[in-house]
Amino acid sequence: MAFEFIPQAVPDVVLVRPRVLGDARGFFAETWKRDEFAAGGIAADFVQDNHARSSRKGVLRGLHFQRAPHAQAKLLRCVRGRVLDVAVDIRRGSPTFGRHVAVELSDENHAILFVPRGLAHGYLTLTDEADVLYKVDAPYAAQAEGGLAWNDPDVGIAWPVADPVLSERDRRWPRLRDLP
Repeated sequence: MAFEFIPQAVPDVVLVRPRVLGDARGFFAETWKRDEFAAGGIAADFVQDNHARSSRKGVLRGLHFQRAPHAQAKLLRCVRGRVLDVAVDIRRGSPTFGRHVAVELSDENHAILFVPRGLAHGYLTLTDEADVLYKVDAPYAAQAEGGLAWNDPDVGIAWPVADPVLSERDRRWPRLRDLP
């Protein structure tokens, strides 16, 4: 297999480590292979690719989600710089409701994170420039957009910055206990 699949503390969140072949010229790595991902427990049918660039350290994007029936699973990787990627379980009735996973994705570790439907997702840039590429299994639907407060004390994410750069929208998301 070209991939190692590492289950995380929140069910269905999976860290994927691709096999990276390097030499004096650089490296080669497969980043997605439907049959191997399905064998590793990731059977999402991705329909869209996205590319987000953050131009400075300390930019926090999130925590975002799409409400059903437009919920999205995501497969993310950082191809330039480093980010702290976070997924929070907001699935009511889940045994891990309110718990989160935080992993570093970077252009050096080549790690890939799978975030299933029903989780809020966001990331913080750890370098001055960071490019994140991600696949989603449903198109974006503005009317289904939701978010969770990045600094909700009930979730307790240990962000490595006290005052991140946020959009106005991301400053106003509700706490977990106030989500409908």
